[in-house]
Amino acid sequence: QVQLVESGGGSVQAGGSLRLSCAASGGRYSSNCMGWFRQAPGEQHAGVAWLIPDGRTTYIDAVKGRFTISKDNAKNTLYLQMNSLKPEDTGIYYCATVRAGAKCFLGMGDVMYDYWGRGTQVTVSS
Repeated sequence: QVQLVESGGGSVQAGGSLRLSCAASGGRYSSNCMGWFRQAPGEQHAGVAWLIPDGRTTYIDAVKGRFTISKDNAKNTLYLQMNSLKPEDTGIYYCATVRAGAKCFLGMGDVMYDYWGRGTQVTVSS
């Protein structure tokens, strides 16, 4: 059974930084097909950053230049470095991946991911 566990969330003031981690374990999954999603209060899941097998990454326009997705294969951990945080970045952040052998692409929607973590809360105050 694949497990994804997010950590690193917290409360910060606007302009601050956080680094989220997503530790993966168990089962068979594609460590090269991963994404970060967030759920703002009263809204549905929305993609934030994506990583695909050829190493390319992409971000939604709202976080470009501020967020960076990366991974450490030795630690089976995905990261999201978030700088210059804004109140609109507030939400629960989830990492997601797909089963081994599944394909993925940049900007892939949440319904196409097979495994999810439980999320970590990020609150940015003005």
